Amino acid sequence: MYYHLILTDTCNLCCSYCRAKDFEETDPCGREVAVDDAVPSDLSFDLTYLYRFLSEDRAPVLTFYGGEPLLRRDLIEEVMDNAPPACRFMMQTNGLLLDRLGPEVVNRFSTILVSVDGPEALTNAHRGAGVYARVMKNVRAIRAGGYAGELIARMTVTEDTDIEEAVLHLAGLPDFDAVHWQLDANFWGDYSKRHFAAWVEESYNPGIRRLVGTWVAKMRDEGRVPRWYPFLGCMEDLILGQETCLRCGCGYANYTIMTDGTVIPCPCMVGMKDWYLGHISCITPHDLPVVHVGAPCTSCDIGGFCGGRCLYSNILLPWPQEGRRLVCGTVRNLHDALTTALPGVQELIAEGTISISDFSHEHFNGCEIIP
Repeated sequence: MYYHLILTDTCNLCCSYCRAKDFEETDPCGREVAVDDAVPSDLSFDLTYLYRFLSEDRAPVLTFYGGEPLLRRDLIEEVMDNAPPACRFMMQTNGLLLDRLGPEVVNRFSTILVSVDGPEALTNAHRGAGVYARVMKNVRAIRAGGYAGELIARMTVTEDTDIEEAVLHLAGLPDFDAVHWQLDANFWGDYSKRHFAAWVEESYNPGIRRLVGTWVAKMRDEGRVPRWYPFLGCMEDLILGQETCLRCGCGYANYTIMTDGTVIPCPCMVGMKDWYLGHISCITPHDLPVVHVGAPCTSCDIGGFCGGRCLYSNILLPWPQEGRRLVCGTVRNLHDALTTALPGVQELIAEGTISISDFSHEHFNGCEIIP
């Protein structure tokens, strides 16, 4: 099983699409939820509970999460030193403090996701002046220090993103193994302030279709499958003819441990009391219930491709129906582009240019797959 461990709610950045939106007035959500205001900002439970909990899982994978987890380097090192031997470790970080970890710690991570939004100017516009250069310096440093795990560039994509340019920029950097992106959409109550519809129609959806073409062309010309996660995970299932549940795994294969030790389905659902699943002091991984994505995803004709996109959004409905329909349209565009490309990919596999194994990846590694 996979678990996000939230070490702290504190962050050393105030990104335009994240904490900065905490200070904006928002549209009402489609559904009200009971919120627990007593969740501590930093991890506050006895870590022996965590080690006991993880010991009940034959192959636990723990992802350090925040806020910015590297603000609690002390906890990262303590947990890595004392967790059960079977436990593997991953981390999602903004990358600014990667230089605080020595190679003996960094090199124990199987996967590190680093937040970077594409080219330097775009990243700095959203994340702060000079952020891109500092992050890339640290990324190069951990590679120089021997890091051999999977290093994923994770973008947040919004209306000023040229998706084609951003993906190709990051894919062209030698230090990253893979690229993933997530739409800043249907998460905050900000639809009325956005120009999302025009951007999706004029920029994002056409860019995705062109990127799929470029992706397949690279397979043909270079004999390799670029690790662009939204394409990688979905194409693997199309090739194998299989359907999926929620692709991030939240609520059935991937759970989150809050700073007080309460388990919830998803790291975005901190404090949503109706979805508290128990406390690690008194449950085991086998006790965790499955939390299902609800309507309208359950009746969608491409539900087996998408899996429901986002449990948090499905529950809270931050955007009105018009906005949700646009987001679903981006998934359908992705589905149609990949389905169109499928015969060509199958032909490349049949002739031995690439292999089905080239699409294999660690599921639930922090890449939501569906943007």
